[in-house]
Amino acid sequence: MSDKSYGEINQKKDSRRMEASDLVKQMTLEEKAGLCSGEDRWYLKSVERLGVCSIMMCDGPHGLRKEISYQDNLAFSDSVPAVCFPTASALACSFDRDLAYEIGIALGEECQKEGVSVLLGPGVNQKRSPLCGRNFEYFSEDPYVSGEMAAAMISGVQSQGVGTSLKHFAVNNQEKRRMTVSAIVDERALRETYLKAFEIAVKKGKPWTVMCAYNQLNGTYCSENTYLLTDILREEWGYEGVVVSDWGAVNDRVLGLAAGLDIEMPGSNGYNDKKIIEAVRKKTLPEEYLDRTACKVTELILKASDNKKEGFTCDMDTHHQLAIRAATESAVLLKNEDDILPGNPEQKAVVIGALAKEPRYQGAGSSKIHPYQLDMPWEALKEYGTMEYAQGYLANSVGKKDSTKEEALKKEAIRICKGKDIVYFFAGLTEGYESEGFDRETMDLPENQNRLIEAVASINPNIVVILSGGAPTRLPWVSKVKGILVSYLGGEGNGKAIADLLMGKAVPCGKLAETWPLELSDTPAYHNFPGGRTTVEYRESVYVGYRYYEAAQKPVLYPFGHGLSYTTFHYSNLEINQDEYHYGDKLILSFDITNTGSWEAKEVAFVFVAHKNKKVFMPVKELRAFNKISLKPGEKKQIEITLDTHEFAYYNTAIHDWYCDSGEYKIMICSSLTDCHLQKTVNLISPKVKQPDYREKLPSYYSLKNEELVLSDNEFEHLYGQELIPGDLLPTRPYNLDHTLMDVRHTLFGKLFIFIIKKMVKKNSFGSKENYAMMISMVLEMPFHSMVPSGGGIITDQMLEGILDIFNGHRIKGIFKIIRHKRG
Repeated sequence: MSDKSYGEINQKKDSRRMEASDLVKQMTLEEKAGLCSGEDRWYLKSVERLGVCSIMMCDGPHGLRKEISYQDNLAFSDSVPAVCFPTASALACSFDRDLAYEIGIALGEECQKEGVSVLLGPGVNQKRSPLCGRNFEYFSEDPYVSGEMAAAMISGVQSQGVGTSLKHFAVNNQEKRRMTVSAIVDERALRETYLKAFEIAVKKGKPWTVMCAYNQLNGTYCSENTYLLTDILREEWGYEGVVVSDWGAVNDRVLGLAAGLDIEMPGSNGYNDKKIIEAVRKKTLPEEYLDRTACKVTELILKASDNKKEGFTCDMDTHHQLAIRAATESAVLLKNEDDILPGNPEQKAVVIGALAKEPRYQGAGSSKIHPYQLDMPWEALKEYGTMEYAQGYLANSVGKKDSTKEEALKKEAIRICKGKDIVYFFAGLTEGYESEGFDRETMDLPENQNRLIEAVASINPNIVVILSGGAPTRLPWVSKVKGILVSYLGGEGNGKAIADLLMGKAVPCGKLAETWPLELSDTPAYHNFPGGRTTVEYRESVYVGYRYYEAAQKPVLYPFGHGLSYTTFHYSNLEINQDEYHYGDKLILSFDITNTGSWEAKEVAFVFVAHKNKKVFMPVKELRAFNKISLKPGEKKQIEITLDTHEFAYYNTAIHDWYCDSGEYKIMICSSLTDCHLQKTVNLISPKVKQPDYREKLPSYYSLKNEELVLSDNEFEHLYGQELIPGDLLPTRPYNLDHTLMDVRHTLFGKLFIFIIKKMVKKNSFGSKENYAMMISMVLEMPFHSMVPSGGGIITDQMLEGILDIFNGHRIKGIFKIIRHKRG
């Protein structure tokens, strides 16, 4: 973009900001407070007399979920058809910023088509444990990958005049008790691991909005956390956009406004607006804080209005083709023994598995969309030639009740596999295993699938397993099959993509954006996930994902960056522009990659940096760059990458800033974490400052062992810098607004309330196990203080007081309040 274009954009931004300020000066106190919350579930409020119109936000992030109709803040309804792209867990494996940008453009176009001004996504929360139910919606265990891919997608969406909402800020790494739990994280891990992706995405992508998370961070709700929303996001990172709450993530609205939370979503029918007005009138909230927020929200509305394209249409068929290409480039070939792939139409082939005909291609919860066109793997494979099919297993078995049918399906599958040249077995996590709202309990696939794979392998070893799911799973049969292709949740084009990859029309080029551990007990958060009733302690600190497995020398099933191809590549000629640098200098490196095989294909190259610091515990190496290129057979290309030595830094808690220690830094060019092809060492000169030295106090962090990670209370407390509060104490009377229905479920009235609520939720879940599990989890774990603003006027303050009185044993008093309640 030219300097003139940048100048025009800045001039327009300044003009819009002045216009917003002038409009806010003309608003009443009530109108300004009204802008601080939504009109309803999806729309912001308008100020019609001043020409400030309402704009619409909608769920994303891998496809537009614009509901056709909705009645309240909890029920889900059907949505308009939209192209379903691969979820973030899949797309990250493409390691392709340009592809993420293209998908962003398509998402933006579909938003313009439907009159949507802000798409809620992408999500860049850290993959701390493979059990997080929402991992499918997040990119990677590496914050650099997450930040880069998110920034590209944000830029693509916003190039179409549609805003994004970067989420969930911050440290929202589990679904269990996500609305109340406090994440206890040391300062260094917070900066290096849990905020880094947000920082990259904010600075590079410049999202119109950032969505704050439900949870607490170190004892303070994210929605009212000044350190997060103001000190870091706005003052340190220079963010100029709007902060919006996750849906129902507001605790104290007045504190939130003062901390930097601009918009409460969904609307609370004016409930919290009144609290803001009252606080301003009583001068407990300075009116300039309200004016600041009203200006930001008005500016967002003006920007969205300026960029609306009335009557806009887009080519959905082209978007579907993009979805197929994205799924193709994101799938990862984990194993290819005896070059069993690619297959060919001349083989006697059989397809096994219910997921071949009823694929699981997207996640569940607020991101579940109505696909524009769904490609089935079975139908796509049949286009290549004649194949036989057996269902093999029930996708949603209910145990002993289905045992007879399961046995019949198993026998049929084994019979049909005998004597075949190749078996394509479709396996994966089925409906109800992972979703927003709840976490997985194990890393296991459904047991009926595991048993069937073992049985088929005993009579035919030529098995290729095609895996779907949002996160790593245990593969107890890995040594008994010859091929494994993981598609994660590849979107609506996944069926066509899988068929093309299996049959050699396309060449696999995805690589794992997260480690696949052997066992759940191998994971660094194993003993601290999902934590206690009120807190979850991040005792592993910076040792997340490959940073832990490599430092502990722990064997894994498949390492970060692993991914096979049908061709081979050769790395050579690493050059670095100089041998010595000062902290802050730019390092320019180049190297060659040659396609030494017979297939045209793409390769992802990684640049890792390694440094040993005597005082500070460090990962063995960390990813600092990646690049993807396409090569024809025999073709050689040079890759040039510029590294900012600022990015070599760790977060120095002694000076509360990023810092690089002087010394030798190894630059490593790799095709995966464990496959290093080229390396050189450079010397870095950095100013001498105080560095934290925990070698005596935290010996475990300096010498990780190949065993379950157990870190003592004393060590973590010293690292955290504060006294730890017990997080698993059982709730007792008196119950207050911070408690939940789960806390009172053992009481007589708690059981009655939960019974009634389960009946209500079942009506609104449209028969979906995933929707029901998500919604019931949300309601049962919602703090009582959220029930009034989220209840759509059904529950008032006085009713809630009465409910709490009943739970606290004052039944008559409580019932009397409920009967005589007045709208608060």
